[in-house]
Amino acid sequence: MDSAAPYLTAQSAASVPGQVLDLVLGIVTAVGWVITHWWVVAVAVVAVWAAGETVVRRLARKASAERMALELVPSRHFDPGLEEIFRRGVQLARASTSMPWWAPRRAKSVQIRMRADGSSPLTYRVEGPAGGERLLSITPFGPDVTVTRGRPLVDKPREHVVRAEFVLRGKPTAPLRDVPLDPDPLQPLIDAVSDLRAELGDLAEIRLDIQRAPKWSLRARRVQLMGDARRRERRQAQRAARWVRQDATGIEDSLVSHFQQVLSGKQGGGGGRRLVMPPVPRRVDPAEALGKLADDDHLVRVQLLVACASNTAGRAEARLGQLQAALDVFGGGSRWAMRGFMLGPWRFGADRWPSRRGFERRWELGHCQPPRANWVRLDELVGLLKPPTVHCRLPLLAGDLPTFEHGDRSLLLQGIYRGPDGRRRLVATHAAETLFEVGVGRAGGGKTERALAQAIGWAHAGGGLMFLDPHRDSWPRAVPFLAHDHLMQRIALIDLNAGGPNPQISSWNPIGMHQGQIAHEVVEATADAYAAVLGWDDVTAPRALTILTAALTVLVAVNETACQAGRPEDQATVFHVRSLLTDPVFRAAALTAVDGRLDEETRSWWRTVFPTLPTDAFAVVLNPIARLAANPVTRAFLGQGVGVYNIRAAMDSRMIVWVCPGGNGPTDRLVTALLARDLLRAVRSRRDTPEGRRVPFRPYFDELITLTGAAPETIASMFEDFRKYRVHVHGMTQLLARLPLAVRLSLVQNASTLASTAGSQSAVAPITAEWGDRPGPDVVAALDRFEHYMSLTVEGRRIGPVRITGPHLDEVFADYARPNRAGALVRAAQAAAQAAALDELTDRAENQLARVSSFLTEHVSTAAPVRLKKAYK
Repeated sequence: MDSAAPYLTAQSAASVPGQVLDLVLGIVTAVGWVITHWWVVAVAVVAVWAAGETVVRRLARKASAERMALELVPSRHFDPGLEEIFRRGVQLARASTSMPWWAPRRAKSVQIRMRADGSSPLTYRVEGPAGGERLLSITPFGPDVTVTRGRPLVDKPREHVVRAEFVLRGKPTAPLRDVPLDPDPLQPLIDAVSDLRAELGDLAEIRLDIQRAPKWSLRARRVQLMGDARRRERRQAQRAARWVRQDATGIEDSLVSHFQQVLSGKQGGGGGRRLVMPPVPRRVDPAEALGKLADDDHLVRVQLLVACASNTAGRAEARLGQLQAALDVFGGGSRWAMRGFMLGPWRFGADRWPSRRGFERRWELGHCQPPRANWVRLDELVGLLKPPTVHCRLPLLAGDLPTFEHGDRSLLLQGIYRGPDGRRRLVATHAAETLFEVGVGRAGGGKTERALAQAIGWAHAGGGLMFLDPHRDSWPRAVPFLAHDHLMQRIALIDLNAGGPNPQISSWNPIGMHQGQIAHEVVEATADAYAAVLGWDDVTAPRALTILTAALTVLVAVNETACQAGRPEDQATVFHVRSLLTDPVFRAAALTAVDGRLDEETRSWWRTVFPTLPTDAFAVVLNPIARLAANPVTRAFLGQGVGVYNIRAAMDSRMIVWVCPGGNGPTDRLVTALLARDLLRAVRSRRDTPEGRRVPFRPYFDELITLTGAAPETIASMFEDFRKYRVHVHGMTQLLARLPLAVRLSLVQNASTLASTAGSQSAVAPITAEWGDRPGPDVVAALDRFEHYMSLTVEGRRIGPVRITGPHLDEVFADYARPNRAGALVRAAQAAAQAAALDELTDRAENQLARVSSFLTEHVSTAAPVRLKKAYK
């Protein structure tokens, strides 16, 4: 055995080279086979990759089916801080991982969808894993943002669609620009889609996917960046060394160098060339080389996809260009750039093979497969992590404010809006929810013109209205546009300005009972009108109020008696208060005739209290009536037994009533107060009609300062009560501050539309204060004529303040102008008001006392005992 051992050892040692040789030959053979049959290996690799990709896609599709959507709607005053937005970004990043363990990385993301289709400025949605719904539903923004479950969005196919994917270009470690929150970072995007037109099928959508990247991917990226930095540093060092050697060689070969050698006695071979030390590459600083990728905190990968569509050729491409320009705002050390390349006039990117199929898959399923360079920190995305804020100027779209259509009674004209693209359209509000309107601005600014346009549009649509204008300027302006056959039978003119040689005046008996009024309401309305103008109340003038009320009670009872007797033309008027108080014969006849209609308290007052009153107690009551009687126009208007003016009937029959009281003197204010109080009484009397059968009616009050000076509490009550009766007041004034406090508070509190033209800053400040000084008084004060800022109510929410051009009648209603029919309209309006010559009505008024006295005498002689006469003497 000892002799065999050396033999075996030698044999083993001799076989080792053979084994190595066999191994090398086997490897060479294998490599040769692979080279010869490379396609087999390629097919195997492709098959394994395809099988793995198929499995991953199926799992990702399954995970995407469990995603949910939330829609965020900000309030008008949404103004978040940086910390709130950053916390929202942390929520989004955390929610992106709320997926099952088996979900592929591409399905683990949260998507922000910003979408505009012409129906709204920009909808803001967040889509993500169903497991993250609770986390995403409670936002750091608080009650200023309403979060609701989003419904699936289904788009109709458009004829033209363009797609784009944006990647970060520039220095890969540099951040995006730090965009301030004021103005809103979303403003460029909203401006880019502000002129979308839904009728053309325009659509623009931006999708930002946020994904928490795996640590290994970040480490690999850092290794790559560090390697690139070291290579750059070495290249720079080598380049610097070359320049140093070239500089040294150039110096030694220069003429100066040779001259120095001659002077020193040293020739070329003596000392040789000097030693040159090349620069050493400096150490690469990781913080400088990695930039924003140096720290792990709040670092995410993002994918930015954009799609634009339209049914009109060219609009989608133009929209994509606008969005690309808007994204340039975020550009700093790095910027958003469209992925792809240009080849002549063609662009190869997400819209062309081979990228289009992958884009559409990610777009439809919400998968996130961002480019390698798309690393950002959350604080770079603060402008996109929240809905539009208070600092964002939103466009006014057709879905926000309806477009006015002539003849549509459901719409109320507001003005002309000029869109971002320069297009002008007539805008309107829904008539049913435009309850009260207030217009403020300097004289000639266009507030009356706007009210006239609105009233004319409403009239042509079949609506009823009353235009109360103390100065009458509005009537001749409106006549050419109302001179249509289908309107002439509905228009009545009550004009107390007495213009011309033989003016035509209508008539009204405020205490007449021939129109079916309720007696105590008529008494109350008339007494309150006097009290409002004269400043009476239960403290300052209790006796005057008592005397007037008692006198009106008797006269209204007389009128009831006359109407029941079939003699309404024999009714008393307000001018008979003087006869009742100062003429014993008339008083006795009146009290005797209506004894059965008076309650015991009233009869007792006339029997016991009235005889004790001194004669001078009646002066305060009779003086305003004497002023009315001294004016022939008011005497004719109020002195007729059977007055024609009946505002309740006008409401119910959709009449168009133009009332021009004339001036703002004491007498005019009293007439205006009587009219205003009668309107309040008539509107409240609509409680006898079911709500669904109350015909909408719109009173327009021009020069509210004049009107409220006559009846402040009455006007305030209108703005508080009329909504219940489907009567909607539109008021105009030059100065809101000059209105009585009660009126001003009611106006601002209940106004569905608040509008202001130009004026002094102090005059418009109360209006802009209601808007939060956005715009401020200085902006509104500088408006051009016919320009308005206004806030409107549409579908229960406030729109604006937005800049609107007031409608000009000659432009908006040019097709309705009938100037050659103006005379016919005036005659028809006077006929509807049964206007008569002033002289004729004055004669009737002077004879009315005799008619009433004659009626009372006849009635007492036939129906009342003679003993009652003695009881009241």
